[in-house]
This record gives sequence, structure tokens and C-alpha cells, in this order.
Amino acid sequence: MVAPATIADDCARNNRSAYVAVATCFAVHGAVNGSFATRIPWIRERLGLSAAALGLALLMPAIGALVAMPVTGTLVHRRDGRVLTRVLVGAFAASLALPALAPGWGWLALALLIFGAAGGMADIAMNTQGLAVEERSARPRMSGLHGLWSLGGLAGAVVGVAAARAGLDARIHLGAMAAVLVIVAGVAGRGLPAAAGARGAEVAHLTWPPRPVLLIGLVGFCAVFAEGASADWCAVYLREVMGTGPATAAAAYAGFALAMASGRLVGDRVVARLGAVRCVRAGGALAAAGALLVVAARTPLLGIPGFALIGLGIAVVVPLAFAAGGRAVPHAGQGIAAVATIAYGAGLAAPAAIGAIAQVASLPAAFIVVATLSALFGLGAGALRDAASRDEFRSLSDHRSSLDG
Repeated sequence: MVAPATIADDCARNNRSAYVAVATCFAVHGAVNGSFATRIPWIRERLGLSAAALGLALLMPAIGALVAMPVTGTLVHRRDGRVLTRVLVGAFAASLALPALAPGWGWLALALLIFGAAGGMADIAMNTQGLAVEERSARPRMSGLHGLWSLGGLAGAVVGVAAARAGLDARIHLGAMAAVLVIVAGVAGRGLPAAAGARGAEVAHLTWPPRPVLLIGLVGFCAVFAEGASADWCAVYLREVMGTGPATAAAAYAGFALAMASGRLVGDRVVARLGAVRCVRAGGALAAAGALLVVAARTPLLGIPGFALIGLGIAVVVPLAFAAGGRAVPHAGQGIAAVATIAYGAGLAAPAAIGAIAQVASLPAAFIVVATLSALFGLGAGALRDAASRDEFRSLSDHRSSLDG
């Protein structure tokens, strides 16, 4: 007979191995986004795009993601979630090479459509894996996983800053990054866990999400708008409004990603102590203050900290929204997909909205919208159930301990 302590040790090792595998997938996904974001100015200058044309092109990833994500929520319960996640994260990494190869606006739009579809599908699959790890660990995990996504974005941004400073052609830079990240995703995918079950229910076809999921999604929508506007436009903002060079402009994204990563890495402990609602309210205030600082700034010394405050303020909002959505319905993947589809509708709106306002008025005027939506997600924090609170995880842990006994 195997001793209970041995079984517990084996379970702990399996949980750690699964966490490392999922965390690596999050980091790869973030590195793809970070790498691309730092080379947006290069792509714009090479193709001679106006602010409106760039904004319209940056609309394509959101369209691709929004079309693909609802289907993925069902697929993760009908197919092997581990294999699906491994394939989708690898496909997203491979698609990183496409945008820099585009010879004109039309090809760029197509490349970004594919890029967004692959990224959206991978996002749902790996978040479902992340929720499975969180529930097995009986403590908050989602913020930390998203923190590793942000660290991956920071790593990609650091490489991008170096490539921009060296004047390296983005086709070489992004192609090499794509190859490396495909390999990393393939290796990490071998250790992914079996996804969380459907809690005893049959997998449903696509349906309209219930009201609690809709409200959670709207909070996520406001946060993702602020995130997408900052990530896609921060480098352009520093180039056009503050007249900086390419390397300094790319550093704006690095500052944004660093602040967001820091907030997410400590977020699980803060959420366990204060609860989701308080954390989201405080985040809304910070992000709004950061956006207003960006509006007022005319030098990088103020602009980069402003983008960093936005990153810190939105840090835990999306992880908490995904976790709450995954627990709000029987199928975690479908709940996450519903919240993500609503939230990433902001990704559909943000690039075009920022570009259009910049074309008509100015980029500082566009970031007043970011400040407003940041304040709104703070005000709407009550829509999130405190699903990641310390008491719930303690209750879950006690329940599992009683079953083991």
C-alpha cells in the first residue's frame, strides 16, 4: 500500500510540473505580442502608413481573435486540451513572422488577421489550462500566470529594443523570434495538464452568455481597451508627440510591460488578501491617473511612467475576469471564451478608435478616452464575484482534504 505522504508528494510534483508547462505557454504567448509591438513603428515607416491606416490594420488581429475564440471554448472540451494548447501556441508563435513580410497594406491586414486568430485561440486554450492548474492548487494562480505572460512580453520587448537600436530589419528579427518560440512552445507543451472537466454537464453549442458573464466581460472590455491602446500606440506616441528615436519609443512598451508584469506577479497574494473587487477598483484609479499623465506629458521622463501606471492599474483585471468567467458556467473553456470575446471586443475598438481620434484631433486627446474607460472598469468592479478570494480557496482546499481523508 502506498503511503499517503508519497501520494501527496507525487501530486505536488505533478502540479508543479503542470504549472511550469502552462506558465511557459503564457510566457511564449506574451513574447510573441511583445516582439510584434516594438516593431510596429518599423512596419509603419516601411509601408508609409498614416495614423488612420495603421489603426485600421491593427484592427485585424482583434477581428481574427473574435471570430476564432468562441469556437475554441467548445473545442477545448471536445478535443484533448493539452494537444490543442500545444498546437495553437506553436501556431501563434509561427505567425509572428508574417506582419513584417507584408509588401503592402492589404497583405499586412491579412497577416494580422491570421496573427489575431491564432493568438485568440491559443489564449482561450492556455487560460483553460491555467484555470485547471489553479483549481488543483486550491489557491490563486491566474494572476501569476498572466504575470508570466507579461514577463514574456517584456522579454520580447527587450529583444525588440535591442533590434531597433541596432537597426536590424524586422523581417530578420521577427522571423528568428518566431523560430525560437515555436521550439519552446513544443517542448513546454509536453507537460501540460488535462484541462478542468465540464463539471458534469454536456458540452453546449455556442449560446448567448448569461448576465453575470456579460457584466464580467464589460469590465474586461474597459481594461483590454486601455491595455490595447497602450501596447499598440505607446511607441508611436513617443515618436510623434515627444519626437523620440526608435529605441526610446520601443522602451515605452518595455516600461508598460514591466509594470504590468510586476503587478500580476504579486497579484495572487494581493487578491487573496484584499479580494478581487477592491483590487480592480484600485487598479481603475491607477490606470486613469496614468493615462492622464500621458496626456499631460511632453517628454519621455513623464510619458514612460504614465504608460507604466496604466500597466500597473490593469494588471490583475483580465486574469480575475477570466477566472470569474470560467467559474460562472459549467464549462470553464466556454466561460473564459465568452468573457474573452466580450473583453477583446475592445481590441477591435481600441486601435481604430485611437487612430481615428488621433487623425481628427491628436494622440493626447485619444488617451483621454483611455483614462475614461479605466475609471469605468474601476467603478464596475462589483460585477466580479470575489471568486479568487482567500476564503473560497481555503474552503476548496478543506473540501479536497476531507475527500482525501
